[in-house]
Amino acid sequence: MSEERSLNFLEEIVEEDIAAGKNGGRILTRFPPEPNGHLHIGHAKSICLNFGLALKYGGKTNLRFDDTNPTKEETEYVDSIKEDVKWLGFEWAHELYASDYFDKLYDFAVTLIKKGMAYVDDSSAEEIAAQKGTPTEPGIPNQYRSRGIEENLALFAEMKAGKYPDGAKVLRAKIDLAAPNMHLRDPLMYRIKHAHHHRTGDKWCIYPMYDFAHGESDAIEEITHSICTLEFIPHRDLYNWFIEKLEIFPSKQYEFARLNLNYTVMSKRKLLQLVEDKHVEDWDDPRMPTISGLRRRGYTPASIRDFCDRIGVAKRENMIDVSLLEFCIREDLNKTAWRRMVVLDPIKMIITNYPEAQTETMFSENNPEAEGGEGGRELPFSNELWIEREDFMEEPPKKFFRLGIGLMVRLKSAYIVKCDSFTKDASGNVTEIYCTYIPESKSGNDTSGINVKGTIHWVSVPHAKTAEVRLYDRLFRVEDPSNEDGDFKEYLNPDSLQILPKAYIEADLAKAIPGKGYQFIRKGYFTLDKHSTADKLIFSRTVTLKDGWKTP
Repeated sequence: MSEERSLNFLEEIVEEDIAAGKNGGRILTRFPPEPNGHLHIGHAKSICLNFGLALKYGGKTNLRFDDTNPTKEETEYVDSIKEDVKWLGFEWAHELYASDYFDKLYDFAVTLIKKGMAYVDDSSAEEIAAQKGTPTEPGIPNQYRSRGIEENLALFAEMKAGKYPDGAKVLRAKIDLAAPNMHLRDPLMYRIKHAHHHRTGDKWCIYPMYDFAHGESDAIEEITHSICTLEFIPHRDLYNWFIEKLEIFPSKQYEFARLNLNYTVMSKRKLLQLVEDKHVEDWDDPRMPTISGLRRRGYTPASIRDFCDRIGVAKRENMIDVSLLEFCIREDLNKTAWRRMVVLDPIKMIITNYPEAQTETMFSENNPEAEGGEGGRELPFSNELWIEREDFMEEPPKKFFRLGIGLMVRLKSAYIVKCDSFTKDASGNVTEIYCTYIPESKSGNDTSGINVKGTIHWVSVPHAKTAEVRLYDRLFRVEDPSNEDGDFKEYLNPDSLQILPKAYIEADLAKAIPGKGYQFIRKGYFTLDKHSTADKLIFSRTVTLKDGWKTP
């Protein structure tokens, strides 16, 4: 966005810190995804915020993978995350992993044990939950809380050595079982999990909990501004407690409102269900809110960055209308997409007074919105054309400015034609319409003096290519499927994908560029799908020309 805007609260904090000389004026943020799925549009907001904040103030950003849960994390997701961040236009200072710090984190845990601030607990998960109390009642200490330092050190070493099965013991911080903040009631630091890790292999069978690994990783990297979403506010006291007791670099955590987008779900767990249950093709299905899905659908990095800028940074949760995201991609594609003619629901037009064997070459700009039109392409014209079925009516109403008996329209970049007659099949469907053209009305050299109100698109029958066209719409039919009764999947939109197996396209689209946006004139913005081949072209609709969504 080009217009001036006021500073958001995080920018104000950074500017105050720089003015006060904190950390020598150095700014270092981090983006810390867990590699357990593909990133979605909500992560894009966090990416733009962390990287954008550092860029604005001359700082840097680390990409750190929070890979402390080996059973859910895969290298595939690491690769997809790196691709998404780069595609959005950002470069990280260092590629790091929480697993890089497993030895250091273990040492930190030993330090807390030696200080009498951590202990090994043999209780089950259910027992620990019951002993923590409630928000109005304090927790109850168990017999393991009073274990001595030497015993705890020995037991923790045995946990690391693989002596105990999963769930047999945990390491807990010894803080305050009566703390108003439940996260301070002796939280778990380590659990036993005999599982292969995507980077460390089988070296470890104990893994740190997120709350223990997060702040310490920030401190190890000397992150100056650790930016999280609002649900981590209750975790901040624990984040600070670990840093204070370990006497390590004092990283600071700040929270902002995450992105909630209507007509979709933003939970990776729910998105994974959609993939596993085959409601969508994969993580990059163009209906998914994933960055890979948006990329495949034809969204551009610029449009997503613009969207994230427009929604701003707030301290209060709210629901963002997906129409704003669609507005941003329309704004971008209007300036960059090449115009092409495609007939989705064809009916044949025969121009009776145009020579049958003749082919004429017309010219049309690639993008009239761009300076100089970005060049153009030649359009073959003949006496047989495909036009949209909706552009003809047997009995047109008074203000119908397209084709009907006696009505005239301009064929885009070509001539004015007048409809004279039509034929129908045995079922009563119109099969062909017959028109005459005005030879003096050629676009760019019109001397006919005839003014018409309608212009329609067309494709020459003998020169047309065919393609499959996929019309994507919103994945859910309700605004907030996660907040409805029952299974969220019950609210999937059955019309979220319509496949047109045979559309007629102008020949130039056979050379469509992957990743390039095209405006199918009067129909919307489209892009070449990744499954498209030379023998079978497939185009996916990115967005309609206008917001035509109506709640079912």
